[in-house]
Order: sequence, then structure tokens, then C-alpha cells
Amino acid sequence: MDMEVTAWHSLHSTMNAQKDRRPFSRATLRRIAVFARPHRGRILRFLLLSVVTALLAVATPVLAGWVVDAIVQGKDGGTITRIALLIALIAVAEAGLGLLTRWLSATLGEGLILDLRTAVFDHVQRMPVAFFTRTRTGALVSRLNNDVIGAQRAFSNTLSGVVSNLVTLLLTLAVMLTISWQITLLALVLLPVFVVPARRLGARMAGLQREAADHNATMGTQMTERFSAPGATLIKLFGRPSDESAEFAARAGRVRDIGVRTAMLQSTFITALTLVSALALALVYGLGGYYALRGSLEPGAVVALALLLTRLYAPLTALAGARVEVMSALVSFERVFEILDLQPLIAERPDARRVPDGPVSVEFDGVSFGYPSADKVSLASLEEVATLDSGNGEQVLHDVSFTAEPGRMVALVGSSGAGKSTIAQLLPRLYDTDSGAVRLNGVDVRDLTADSIRETLGMVTQDGHLFHESVRANLLLARPEATEEEIWEALRRSRLEGLVASLPEGLDTVVGERGYRLSGGERQRLTIARLLLARQRVVILDEATAHLDSTSEAAVQEALAEALEGRTAVVIAHRLSTVRAADLILVVEAGRVVERGTHDELLAAGGRYEELHRTQFERPGAEEADRAVR
Repeated sequence: MDMEVTAWHSLHSTMNAQKDRRPFSRATLRRIAVFARPHRGRILRFLLLSVVTALLAVATPVLAGWVVDAIVQGKDGGTITRIALLIALIAVAEAGLGLLTRWLSATLGEGLILDLRTAVFDHVQRMPVAFFTRTRTGALVSRLNNDVIGAQRAFSNTLSGVVSNLVTLLLTLAVMLTISWQITLLALVLLPVFVVPARRLGARMAGLQREAADHNATMGTQMTERFSAPGATLIKLFGRPSDESAEFAARAGRVRDIGVRTAMLQSTFITALTLVSALALALVYGLGGYYALRGSLEPGAVVALALLLTRLYAPLTALAGARVEVMSALVSFERVFEILDLQPLIAERPDARRVPDGPVSVEFDGVSFGYPSADKVSLASLEEVATLDSGNGEQVLHDVSFTAEPGRMVALVGSSGAGKSTIAQLLPRLYDTDSGAVRLNGVDVRDLTADSIRETLGMVTQDGHLFHESVRANLLLARPEATEEEIWEALRRSRLEGLVASLPEGLDTVVGERGYRLSGGERQRLTIARLLLARQRVVILDEATAHLDSTSEAAVQEALAEALEGRTAVVIAHRLSTVRAADLILVVEAGRVVERGTHDELLAAGGRYEELHRTQFERPGAEEADRAVR
């Protein structure tokens, strides 16, 4: 049975490794050694125990042969008892060492998973926003899960397997050749009868596994998209549930068929292996018995050979698949290192300093910017494309300059796609400028620490994104040390105190994925409460009321008035009436500031701003209705 289990594990490894047969990479091995270095003491103990366990595994069949010889030779019961006790002690030692080896294997493997996952997670958090706008989330998560676990197997399974199987194989061969080299060589002749078909079967099953994995991935994507609140709503409004069901059922049916076929191939493999094992044992007993009757071999030697045979085929089969196991682990390591090798475009300088204290001014000085090309921020494997676009990004902003004095409001208006949101994203350094500078209190943001920028700048976007956590957790994201009183004060100022108090669990009520258990206006006010709790000195509003009805907008505007009080503000607005009181209004078109001034000055100039204003309020009573909102 041990031989069957080991051989089946080898076949399974072959199936997995068939997916990618890249050659060994010395650079990858060196990097693996770097990750393994903190665990080297545990690795050495692990290997030593594996060797000792292999020695004990070979000793038991030899002692069993001694027992048979002692019986045949009519020796006293004391001799047999001593040998039996020794076998028992070895069994107990094997069990104890097995548990200890498994503990070392588990702690080694899980420790490596911790190191790799932490390294990848921390690295991904440093990636620019452009990375996340291009990457498939599922592919990225897979690197943190499947590939990290695949890499871990190299230490917890493959490493110990190669060492213990190699020692077991050499010792077993040495002992068997010592007992009877003729029987040993004949027994080895049957090995290709198993190994060659196993490799062929592994390749066939690898193809089936790849197809099943593709179908499962597609079904996973379909479920992820359709089972989210927006996706489910879209299907109910515009989709055809019957077609969705038919498509899903077709893929699930193919996975079922592959599962049945795979099960039959597995069963055929195990049956063939059992047959080969039985034939090998028949050979040992038949030929060994013949030699024993002729007096050229002791009866105990025949038993020892039969028992050792099971210890011979198992490591031979496992070592036959060791190369593909190692290759599979290397592929996993390479896929993890591929993420770690992607350098973030935004990096904090070693001598970075904090934003100066006091009220903060915002300055854009001749800023030009184009979004980075795909090859600078992403990986083809994460986007599911053959090659990444390497062309330079088109310029989005051209020589943008303005200053928002401390405590003042600068408003950005203009057509959709003019570059307003891009300007807002440069301020918290989500991207770096191509030329020019963005400054806070006269200091280039590239010379500031990321922590101090986060502490200084607060931003409310159109979608009011929330995590699938409690109201409290979403608020404390801004300032984890905030007290209960400070949380309720922020909710009061954002006009949400009554709503949260009425929720079933109050502050501990879970808001749902992206906050979909709340209305649009409630989500926005909760993000404003988060902003108020953070007490940041600069506020960026990116069309925070663009998608709200009049009633919700009125509530949000009241909350925004609280948020903007005494703070420097950069506001992107769709409704011009919401920014008429701004100290400076910039009209942005095609990435350029084409007009600037106050509301009255721009109306009097009769340019683009006046055109936008006239278009927005050309309907009779539109301006009066808008004033009612305000």
C-alpha cells in the first residue's frame, strides 16, 4: 500500500508539472536560498530526521527475516523475543520521528508561506494605482494563494522526499544485493512496466486537468461578477438568466465529464500498479523459495527480500517524479518572484521628510503628465494577454499651474475626460508627474513621506467606496486610535448620527460589499465622516455629489460644508452651482487650464465657463431648483 500511495503521488506531481516545463534557473535557486536562510536550522534538523527515518525503514524488513531464520533454526524464545522487541522499539521510534518530522515539515512550510505571502502582500501595496486598474484581481490573489502554496511544497514535501527516498533506495538496494543480487536485478526489470506508462498517463491527465482548471476559472469569474451586488442587478435588469444558466451548466458538465474520465484513469493506474506489485512479490517468493529449497538462500532472507521490495519500488517511483516535482515548485517560485520583481513607480526617497506643520497650501507648477504604459506597471500574465503595450502613454495634462492658498477652495470644472480627476490623483501622489512639480507647503510631494501625505490629504470620490465590514471598522480606517465619542461626533457632523443609531447593531452593523446596504447618499456621508475623523488639512472632492438625487445631495452638501470648514480644498464639480463660492475656479479642457477666475469673473468673460453654465441652466427654473438643493 505504501508503494501505491507513493507512486500515485508521483503521478499527481507529473500531472501538475506538465503545465510548465521550463529549465532550472540558477537565479531562482539563489533567491529561494535567500528565503530559506532564516529557516536553515530547521531545514537541517528536518533532513537529519528524514535520514534517520529512512534507516529505520530499512532495518525492519531485515529484522523480520532474522525472526524467520530464528524460528527455522529452532533457536530459543529469548532470541526471538529480543528481535521482536527491537522491531517494536523501531516501530515506536518511527512513529515518534514521523510525528516530529511532520511537525518540522509543517512549521517549515507554513513559515515559508508566511514569509512569501507577507513579502508579496507588502510589495503589492506599494504598487501604483495604474497597476490595479490593469490587473485581474483573481490572477493576483492566485499568486498569494496557489503559487505560494506550490512553492511551499518544495520544502515541506519535495525536499524531504528526495532525501529520505534517496537514502532508503541506496540502503535497500545495498541490503537486497547483499542478500541476493540475482533476485534483486530481476525485480528491478519490472520497474519500467510501471514507470513508463505512469509518465504517459500523467501527460494525458495533465491535459484533462488543464482543461478542467480553465473551465473552473471561467466559472469562478462568472460567479464572482454575477454574484456581486452590481453584477446581480445588471443581470436582472438586462441579462438573460436562462442563457447564463445554460453557459454555466455547459462548463460544469464538461468538468463533470473530465472528473469521471480522470477517476477511471486513476483507477486504471492503481490497478496496474497493484498488478505490478503482485508480480514482483510473486517473483521474489517463487525464485526466493526455489533458492531456499536448494539451500542457497535462508528462508528469512526470502521474507526480508519481499518486505524490502516494497521499500525499493516506493522510493524508485518517487524519485522518478522528483524532477517534475522540483520543476513544478520552481515554476511557483518564479511566478511569485515575478510579482516581487515588478518595481513600483512610486517610491519614497530615503531622505523624505514630513509635510510642514500648520495650514497647508497646494501648488501645481507647470505639471504635465501621461499615464504610464502597461509594461511599466503590470505583467502580461496578470492581464491575460500575450504581450504588454510598451508605447509611451498619451499626455493627459499640459503645463497645469495653480495655487490653493491655505484655507481656500480651488474648483476644477470642465468636460468629462478633460483631466480633472487626473489632477486630483497627482496631489496625493497616486501618480508622479512627467514634468513640473506638485507641492504641499512649498515642498515637492516626491520629497515627502507617504505617511505624512496620507495624514495631510483626505479624498472623497464619486463612488464612496466602503469595505464589507462594520461602520466602525470603515471609520477607524482613517484613524484607528479614535475614541467612541470622536466617532459619534464625526457621524453627527456628517448628518449620519440618527441613521447609524437606528441600525440593528449600531456602529457594529456590517455595511455590505462596497457599502451596498446603504443608499448612495448614506455611503457618501459615511466617507465624509471618515474624512472628518481623520482631521486632514487638505480635502479633495472628486465629484462627490455627481450621482445623487436632490434630497441626498442636499444632505451630502451639508456634510461637505462641515468637512471643508477651515481646510484647503480642491473640488471637482459637475454642478457649477456647488462651486460658485470657490476662491478660484479653473476650467480644464483637453488637459489644459483654459480659464481661471471667480464665478462672477468667468461669467462676465463669456468663455467656456459661461457656456457650461448656460448649458446647465438653460431650462426654465433649473437654477432656482438648484438653489433649493443648496
